[in-house]
Amino acid sequence: MVITALLCIYATIAYVVMPSVWKQYVRRRPSLENVPGITHTKAGVPGDPLDVALIGTENEVKRAMLDADWHPANPLTLRSCLKIAVDTVFDRAYVDAPVSNLYLWGRREDLAFEQPVGANPRKRHHVRFWRSQIADADGRPVWMGSVTYDDRVGFSHATGQVTHHIAADVDTERDRLMQTLQKASQLSEVYYEDHFHETLEGRNGGGDLWRTDGRLAVGVVAARAGEN
Repeated sequence: MVITALLCIYATIAYVVMPSVWKQYVRRRPSLENVPGITHTKAGVPGDPLDVALIGTENEVKRAMLDADWHPANPLTLRSCLKIAVDTVFDRAYVDAPVSNLYLWGRREDLAFEQPVGANPRKRHHVRFWRSQIADADGRPVWMGSVTYDDRVGFSHATGQVTHHIAADVDTERDRLMQTLQKASQLSEVYYEDHFHETLEGRNGGGDLWRTDGRLAVGVVAARAGEN
């Protein structure tokens, strides 16, 4: 009787409970093992590393970032580049300053957001997102992102164009982004993909050093009724 009971318990756990648990795990955490770890400039030069991801519809991601006080970045144009330079010199705020284009899967970012620091556009937090072809079990896409901190404005070492230069510690920005979204109650879950990066440091297209512990932060955006 004891053996029969133990076999029934084993069968229930192995064939009912565990498959259900694993199904829920996969439902929440789609595989990201084939996603590149680095972005590139238009010329193919390595750019900033990917360090965050959000799971949600485009409207959900946009709304979450706006509610967490992230501003959409303006398109990159000659006029906007000159405005950054002028506002930097005269110490004027530019809350929706543009970000330079980076490329993933052969295309530039789909979404870009920033948070200014103080009244001068030389310093800011900013993030780019690319919509991937990966989705969770509900069909909500995974948005791969690269978030960094701009600590000064200068000339690109590669092109000579006016650009922002990033701080090397990208992990602090990775964790900060998730914290701002959590504080605004925009995420239902946050988890980390360990060993996402095999290379733990490098330089971007502007010649700036970056370093990471290799983890990717993934935020599941809280679903909103009626949004898709």
